[in-house]
Amino acid sequence: MNSFIDFIQSLLGGKKVQPGKPQPTKPQPAQPSTTNLPQPAAIVSRKVLMVVYDPIVDAGTRQKLSKKMGWQAVDSLSAGFISDILESSGGLARYQIVERVEVNDFPLKADGFRYTAQSYAEVMSGAAQAHQPDLFHYDEFIQRFNILQRVATNEIDEVWVFAFPFAGLYESTMGGLGAFWCNSQPLTRTFSCPRRFVIMGFSYERGIGEMLESFGHRAEAIMQKVYSRETPENNLWQKFIRYDKSHPGQSECGNIHFAPNSESDYDWGNMRLVNSRCDDWYQFPNLTGAFKQVNANDWGNGDIRAHHTWWLKHFPKVGGRTNGIANNWWQYILDPNRLTV
Repeated sequence: MNSFIDFIQSLLGGKKVQPGKPQPTKPQPAQPSTTNLPQPAAIVSRKVLMVVYDPIVDAGTRQKLSKKMGWQAVDSLSAGFISDILESSGGLARYQIVERVEVNDFPLKADGFRYTAQSYAEVMSGAAQAHQPDLFHYDEFIQRFNILQRVATNEIDEVWVFAFPFAGLYESTMGGLGAFWCNSQPLTRTFSCPRRFVIMGFSYERGIGEMLESFGHRAEAIMQKVYSRETPENNLWQKFIRYDKSHPGQSECGNIHFAPNSESDYDWGNMRLVNSRCDDWYQFPNLTGAFKQVNANDWGNGDIRAHHTWWLKHFPKVGGRTNGIANNWWQYILDPNRLTV
């Protein structure tokens, strides 16, 4: 026994060990508790099918409509839009174009009509009225590009369609099981697809600012749905979109059409100073109620792209939940499948 104790004492550096007596243990450093730590804000990546309608309008030269009219380059528009969304979301909203398809013809309308180069030129010159009904043939488009199957198998998550004036596209529309209003009625004949998806309609006659406006209306529709079951006092979306005209002296960030001090639609250049809690949203969910005076100097002096990126940057994008709703609104806006409806 003594030889065994001597052996143990040698391992302990000569410290004496009393047989049969429990020995004190060395204190261990406290480990941080992770039970109540919020989950980090989710990064949402979306795979995009981009379809570009750019009809050939001169059979001899093969000149396309975009070149004939001197309109924007689609690839520059899409790259700038993706960059703005990435920056505005603090890196949380990430788009990837996984396939780009160009169609050198006019799209089919819902009633079967299709413009020709001549008939479209007459509309653009004012020599003829635009065809009515103007609506794009979504059913034919979805079938042509096998959208439902590709969404169902996670090959793609959403679709961007670039076209031109009188193409008949909605700014955004939603399909898939459980689809709801997304700045247009849902595509009811797509409910066989188990996942919700959005089809964005963009015009290369316009700029990135107008693309952001279409996206902004999508965001408004989705966030309205996210908070649709909340009581008025808990409806943080309705609080976020307050502006001075609707809530005198109590403006927050406004909406995509109304800045905090706007007096009419698209009034983003108004220099009237108003009190706003807009920058308090950078502290979300720890809102303090702090006001600051703001006017058009804060969001680009009337520039559409500057205002829309300013507005989007105020969207909450942190971890955790408030009343069961994620504090990262971007995850809902990019992926409507994260909503329970």
